[in-house]
Amino acid sequence: MLFWLQEEMAPQELSRRLATVITHVDEIMQQEIRPLVAVDIIEQLHRQFAILSGGRGKDGAPIITFPEFVGFKHIPEEDFLNVMTYLTSIPSVEAASIGFVIVIDRRRDKWSSIKASLTRIAVAFPGNLQLIFILRPSRFIQRTFTDIGIKYYRDEFKMKVPIIMLNSVSDLHGYIDKSQLTEDLGGTLEYRHSQWINHRTAIENFAVTLKTTAQMLQMFGACLATTELPRGVLSTEDLLMSHTGQRDKLQDELKLLGKQGATLLSCIQEPATKSPTRKLNPNQLENVATMERLLLQLDETEKAFNQFWSEHHLKLSQCLQLQHFEHNFHEVKRALDNLLAEQAEFTDIGDSVIRVEQLLKEHKKLEGKGQEPLEKAQLLAVIGDQLIQSHHYAADSIRPRCVELRHLCDDFINENKKKYDILEKSLELHRQLDKVSQWCEAGIYLLASQAVDKCQSREGVDIALNDIEAFLGTAKEYHLPSHMEFYSQFELILTLDLKAKAQEVLQKLGDVQEIFHKRQMSLMKLAARQTRPVQPVAPHPESSPKWVSPKTSQPSTLAPLQRTSEEPCTGTVEKDDKTKLEVKNEEILESSHDGANPEPEQLDGPAHLSPSRRIIRDLLETEEIYIKEIKSIIDGYITPMDFIWLKHLIPDVLQNNKELLFGNIRELYEFHNRTFLKELEKCTENPALLARCFLKRKEDLQMYFKYHKNLPRARAIWQECQDCAFFGVCQRQLDHNIPLFKYLRGPSQRLLKYQMLLKGLLDFETPKDWEIDPGDQEGGSAKNGPKRTKDSAFLAELQQALAMMEDLIKSCELAVDLAAVTGCPDDIRKLGKLLMHGSFSVWTVHKDRYKMKDFIRFKPSQRQIYLFERGIVFCKIRMEPSDQGLSPHYSFKKSMKLKTLSVRQLGRGSNRKFEVANRNGLEKYILQATSKEIRDCWFSEISKLLMEQQNNIKGG
Repeated sequence: MLFWLQEEMAPQELSRRLATVITHVDEIMQQEIRPLVAVDIIEQLHRQFAILSGGRGKDGAPIITFPEFVGFKHIPEEDFLNVMTYLTSIPSVEAASIGFVIVIDRRRDKWSSIKASLTRIAVAFPGNLQLIFILRPSRFIQRTFTDIGIKYYRDEFKMKVPIIMLNSVSDLHGYIDKSQLTEDLGGTLEYRHSQWINHRTAIENFAVTLKTTAQMLQMFGACLATTELPRGVLSTEDLLMSHTGQRDKLQDELKLLGKQGATLLSCIQEPATKSPTRKLNPNQLENVATMERLLLQLDETEKAFNQFWSEHHLKLSQCLQLQHFEHNFHEVKRALDNLLAEQAEFTDIGDSVIRVEQLLKEHKKLEGKGQEPLEKAQLLAVIGDQLIQSHHYAADSIRPRCVELRHLCDDFINENKKKYDILEKSLELHRQLDKVSQWCEAGIYLLASQAVDKCQSREGVDIALNDIEAFLGTAKEYHLPSHMEFYSQFELILTLDLKAKAQEVLQKLGDVQEIFHKRQMSLMKLAARQTRPVQPVAPHPESSPKWVSPKTSQPSTLAPLQRTSEEPCTGTVEKDDKTKLEVKNEEILESSHDGANPEPEQLDGPAHLSPSRRIIRDLLETEEIYIKEIKSIIDGYITPMDFIWLKHLIPDVLQNNKELLFGNIRELYEFHNRTFLKELEKCTENPALLARCFLKRKEDLQMYFKYHKNLPRARAIWQECQDCAFFGVCQRQLDHNIPLFKYLRGPSQRLLKYQMLLKGLLDFETPKDWEIDPGDQEGGSAKNGPKRTKDSAFLAELQQALAMMEDLIKSCELAVDLAAVTGCPDDIRKLGKLLMHGSFSVWTVHKDRYKMKDFIRFKPSQRQIYLFERGIVFCKIRMEPSDQGLSPHYSFKKSMKLKTLSVRQLGRGSNRKFEVANRNGLEKYILQATSKEIRDCWFSEISKLLMEQQNNIKGG
C-alpha cells in the first residue's frame, strides 16, 4: 500500500516564502510604477535624445539631459513618451518626489528645436519638474530668435516651473556643480550611454530570471510533496536519483544566477574599485543598491528551497537506507548461517602431525572464509547503530537486527577459538607422540649399532655404557612425559583412537626403556666377567630397524623408485630419458591399436582388459609408487634431521634451510595419499570419471606451481650440501642407489606421467577401441565400460583435462624460470597465470621524443619479458659465470597491468617489432622479437587478452 511523503516543511510554507520573494523583486524593480523595461525600448534609448546621467541638482533632484540631437522634432510621440516614462521611473521614489531638473543643450541648433523640445516636455513629461535649463544657440541670429520666441511663447508651454536661458556652460555651472554634469556640458561626471544601457538591461534581466526561478521552485516543491513513496530498493533509488537530478539542475541554475549577479554588481562598482578616490554617482549607487537587494532575495530563495529539499531528501534517504539495511541483513544472515553450519561439521581433530597441520590450515581457511561475512555483519551492525543515532524513523525495527548480527558473529568467533585451541592441543599431543617415537627409534638404532665384538674389553663396555647413559640423558631434551603427566595434560581431547595410539606409543616407550635397562645390566655383568671370552656375533641384518616404521620402508618401494626416477622431468631431465619413455608408451599404444594380445608382462595386466583400463591400471600403480617415494623422502630424510645423534652430521646451512630444500613436499604427500589416490581408484570400474577427476582437482594441483617455484632454491642448497655425511647415511639406510635430488624431481616427472596417460587415452578415440570389455559382456549390458563416440561428453572432458595438465606443466616450467628472477615482488601472482616468456630487444620511447630516428641513435636494451594473464613483467638480462660457463640471470625491472596498456603493430619495414604503450601515452615500448613468427604469436596473445578484459568490463 503506497502512502504520501509527509514533509516537515510543508509545501505551502515553501510556496509562501517564494511568493514573498517574487513580490519583493517586483517592488525593487518598481514594476507597478514602470511597466516598461529597457529591452522593450532599446532602440529608442540607443538614439540618445535624452539621458539620465546620474547627476543631481543642489537639492538632490535627478538631472535629465537632452543632448544636441538632429531631428529631435521628428521623434515619434510614443517613442518620446516611452523614454521619458522609463527615465523618470529609474530614480528612487524619494529622489523623484523632489522633482527633475532638465538641461536642454541646443547650442548648435535652432529656435525651432528648442520650441519642439519644450512643447513635448510640457505635453508628455510624466514626472515632477523642478527646473529647466536651456543652452541657447550660439549663432547670433538663432539666439535672437530664441530670446524673442521665449517671450512670446512662454505661456503656450503651460509650464509652472522656471525656464532659465543660458548663454554658455559656464553660466550653467553657476546653477549645477560641475561634478554633476557630463563632459559635453563642461563637467567632470563620466557617463557612457552604452554602458548605462547594458547595466540597466542586465539588472532587469537578472530580476526577471530571479522571478522565473522562484516560480519554477514553487512548482518543483509542489511536485515533490505529492510524490508517492515506493516500496522497492530499485524504485526508491530511481525516484531519489530522479529528484536529486532535478534538484541539482535547479541548484546549478541558482548558483549560476548568483555568479551572474555578483559579476554584474562588480561591473557596476568597477569605477570605485579601480580608483579608491573616485566615487559612484547617485545613479550608479542606486544600481548597486538594487543589485544588493536582488541578491538578498536570491539568497532567501536558495535558503527556502534548500531547507525544503533537505527535509524531503532525508525522508527519502531514510526509506532507502532501511530497504538496503533489510536486504543486506538477510544476505549477511544467510552467509553467517551457512558459515556456522560448515563450522559445526568441522569435528575432526586429526590422527597425525601432518593431518592436524592440514586441519589447522583448513581451519585457517574457514576462518579466512568467514572474515568477509563477519566484517560485513559487524559493519552492518555499525550502520544500524548509526541509523538509530540519527533518529531514523524505523529505529525500533533496526535495533533487534543489530543485536542478532552481533550474536551470530560472537557465536562464530567463540566457536572458532574453541576449535582452534583443541587443534593446537591435538598438534601438541601428536608432536609429543612423534618425539617419543623418534626417541624410541633412535634408541633402537643405537642398541642395534653396538657391536658385540667391541664389548670384549673393559674399554668397549665403558664406551657402550657411556653411549647408553648419554642417550638416556636426551630424554630430558625430548621432554618425555610419564603416563600420568601425559593423560593429565591431554585428557580432554583424547578420543578412543587417540587414546589407543597414545597407549601404543607409551607402551613402546616403556618397552625401549626396559630394553635399555636390560642392556645396561648385561654390560655391567659383562664388565665383571672380563676373563670369560665371548664369541663375537654380528647382529642379523633383519634385526637392525630402520628409522621409519616398517609400513613405510618396505623394500618393494625401492626398485620401482629407481625406475620412475628415470622418467621425464619438466625442465630438469635430459631429452634421452624423455625419448625412452615416449618410445615405451608408444609401443604400448601401438600394440593396442593393432589388436594384438601381448603377454601379461608387457601390458602389466590381464590380457582381457581394454586399452583404457590398462592405462588406468598403470596410472594407479605408478600413483602408489609415487606416494611411497614421497613418503620415503619424508621418513628417510626429513624426519632424521631431528635426531640428536645425527645433528653433528648436518651443516648449519642445511639445518637452517631444510624447508627450502624440501619445499611443500609434505603437502603433495597429503594430497595424493588422502585425496587423489582414492578418487583415482574410483575410475577403475568407470574410466569416464578420470577426466572429471583431474578437472575437479584443478585448483589443488596448483600446489605443483608452488613446488616448482621453490625448486631452483632447493637445487642451490643441494649443490652446496650434497657431499655432507648426513645425506650419505640416509641414502645407505634407505638402500637408495641415486641421490636425494633425483627423488626431489619426482613431482616434475609425475606431471609428465599424467600428461602421457591422458594423451594415451585420447588416442583410443574410435568406437572400436571402446567396445565393452569381455568381462562385462555377460548379460549383454555395458554397465561398466561406456561406449565413446567422437562427439561424446567424455572426449570433451578428456581434452579439457589434457589441456589443463599441459597448462600446468607449462606454468611449472615457467615458474622455475621466474624463480630465478631476483628482486621479483611477492605480489607477482596477482597478475594471474604465467603464459609466455622470451627475450626481446626493447626501446623505451617517451612522449616528448617519440621519433622514428630514435631507433637509430639509441641502442636497444635486452630484456626478458614474461606475459601473464593480467600483466607484463620486464627483466634485465645479465650473463654470469657458472659451472657450464656463462649463463643468463634475470633481475626484475618493471611490471605493468594489461588494463593500462594498448598494443599495435608497427609499419612497413618492422615485421619483427610491435609497440606496447601506456594508454595515457606518456611512455611506449618498442619490442623486437627474434623472428616474425614470435612477434605474431606475442602480438596475437596480448591482443586476445586485452579483448577479453574489455569484454569482461562491458559485461560487468
